[in-house]
Amino acid sequence: MTPTPAAFQAILEGRSHDPHAFLGMHPTASGLTVRVFAPGVERVTFLPPSGPELPMRRTHPEGLFQLALPGERAPFPYRLRFEAGGHQWERADPYRFLPTVAEDDLRAFAEGRHDRAWHVLGAHPRTVDGEPGVAFAVWAPNARGVALVGDFNGWNRHAHPMRVLGSSGVWELFVPGIGPGERYKFAVLGADGVLREKADPFAFFQETRPKTASIVFASSFRWADAEWMERRAGADPYREPMSIYEVHLGSWRRHPDGRWYAYRESAEALAAYCRDLGFTHVELLPLAEHPFDGSWGYQVTNFFAPTSRYGTPDDFRAFVDTLHRAGIGVLLDWVPAHFATDLHGLARFDGTWLYEHEDARRRIQPDWGTYSFNYGRNEVRSFLLSNARYWLEEFHIDGLRVDAVSSMIYLDYSRKPGEWVPNIYGGNEHLEAIDFLRRANELVYREVPGAVTIAEESTAWPGVSRPTYAGGLGFGFKWNMGWMHDTLFYLSRDPIHRKYHHNILTFSMLYAYSENYILSLSHDEVVHGKASLLHKMPGDEWQQFANLRLLLAYQHAWPGKKLLFMGGEFGQRSEWSHDRELEWQALSYFRHEGVQRLVRDLNRLHRTRPALHRCDHEPRGFAWLDFSDWEQSVVAFVRRTGEADDDVVCVFNFTPVPRFGYRIPVPAPGPYQEILNTDADVYGGSGVGNLGLAVADPEPRFGWPASMAVTLPPLAAVFFAPVR
Repeated sequence: MTPTPAAFQAILEGRSHDPHAFLGMHPTASGLTVRVFAPGVERVTFLPPSGPELPMRRTHPEGLFQLALPGERAPFPYRLRFEAGGHQWERADPYRFLPTVAEDDLRAFAEGRHDRAWHVLGAHPRTVDGEPGVAFAVWAPNARGVALVGDFNGWNRHAHPMRVLGSSGVWELFVPGIGPGERYKFAVLGADGVLREKADPFAFFQETRPKTASIVFASSFRWADAEWMERRAGADPYREPMSIYEVHLGSWRRHPDGRWYAYRESAEALAAYCRDLGFTHVELLPLAEHPFDGSWGYQVTNFFAPTSRYGTPDDFRAFVDTLHRAGIGVLLDWVPAHFATDLHGLARFDGTWLYEHEDARRRIQPDWGTYSFNYGRNEVRSFLLSNARYWLEEFHIDGLRVDAVSSMIYLDYSRKPGEWVPNIYGGNEHLEAIDFLRRANELVYREVPGAVTIAEESTAWPGVSRPTYAGGLGFGFKWNMGWMHDTLFYLSRDPIHRKYHHNILTFSMLYAYSENYILSLSHDEVVHGKASLLHKMPGDEWQQFANLRLLLAYQHAWPGKKLLFMGGEFGQRSEWSHDRELEWQALSYFRHEGVQRLVRDLNRLHRTRPALHRCDHEPRGFAWLDFSDWEQSVVAFVRRTGEADDDVVCVFNFTPVPRFGYRIPVPAPGPYQEILNTDADVYGGSGVGNLGLAVADPEPRFGWPASMAVTLPPLAAVFFAPVR
């Protein structure tokens, strides 16, 4: 045996930055030399494209084989045959191939402007120099060494060392002879001297928890939603109906034995259900791979991999395709605010705080025990910008609802004095995160026709849904958390006390057009002891159901797009639990079925009555008729488009006292059809109403030219429309 060369010693110790400089075929003074590292292999045979096979000589007990080719000057392609334990196999030498990542991609990634980095980093089946295989690339700039481990090398940390490409921090290796389905990880010898096996940050597919390996994946899916995508590209989402059904896939429905519905199973059932109830969109709680079911998907480890709990990435593509062909849009919760601390994920990826901030006062998210991204690092920005575009382009997602925006834009979010660091101007604004969000929104609206972004932002930050050129954050929509809190607070009061909180009910009109709002009754409101929507309501069972119907009607009448979490559409009694399916058996009870029937009719009105959606974000779409009757807890307003025939008069009685001959102002005299009454028998109500019609007299009231006497059922909403 010859002495161990320093370059090979570095490979054995997992700290080689350029194994290709030692392994593979290299010119020497007398010809060419071929070196192959094959630990655990008994014999290696060199197979030239022509000529005799040549046995290679073992020169190191760890598995280094060498062959001299005297007289040869120009390197040429070759293959290798391996023998071990009575088995033989052939493949090309991974260390004879040029890098598979272009300089332009490395530069763009390093400068924070690469928004399609998933095409470059990760694992990609390719054919290089006629050899099929997989190109692997991973960013780990401070690592002492990186090696590829997987099924194809027996998870041997020495078998496939990777090379770093210049100063980019990207490590690369093309492995011939393997393809989709291979499980793999990166063995990263960190700057701190600790060896960690990491899942691929750009993996498209992951093992199902508790396993954590990445899986090579290549899509073969054929989309059939061209009609939907073409229509979406030309649509105006601000003036179209948007009634969103928020869904956690793992607990919407389950098989009798407790198994999850797969993506394709959920797609057929969910599409039919949403079409029946009239929802225009489904919003999915995060589907990026996450190890803990109880995080609901909000603590992500693999941002480019749809969770394998419900199937493959192509199964998820089929899910979206099915809903699109049924006329249902698909929105996805996206979580760029933080990531899970699990050891196989992004945390301390190369032995340094790489994706997360080095300063713990910016790194640790105290509410969730997670790590916040370092938005000031260019490569992290490329990672996140690419991730946003990835979901929209690869899976035809129609919009991203960005989670926990407040935790991103404030340096002192959930932090006490001394636990945060001011920005360079001494303020609490997270300047790098704000800049990132603006760039992400600009990217979506510039590059993905018809896609939208939605912010979950719970403070009064100005201009969240205003364009970046006007100083805003650039989101298309914002959840109206104020409306949600105030409305639920008001309706949770006993009706006898509501008159003392009348201003809370009407307050949100003061800021209703400061943003493009979505009125959200989300999953956050029906967990952690907050009670279901039904059981937030006071009174006996009859009053609880009546109040719930009143809430849902108020949401559909108030300006803004609509969102309702699953279970709310039929008045589920229990809080939501991710561990079990919804209480579908409740629909055998007429009051639950009545709530569902009401939601169906509300969504129909929302779609077919332009006044209930077209001017959601314009002051001309709403006018108070009477908000002054705090004593009787009644409000009335009209939704409008500018066309008198489109008017919808909405009246709400927030007490259990029916009111007969109650006079309300209206925009014009004449007959008005009662188009909705939440107290109707079919919804489980008492059947008090206006027999389908009310007539307005030319009797002015509160500045309006006409008024009409109507019957207001107890704890009910009544909608009227002028008879055309």
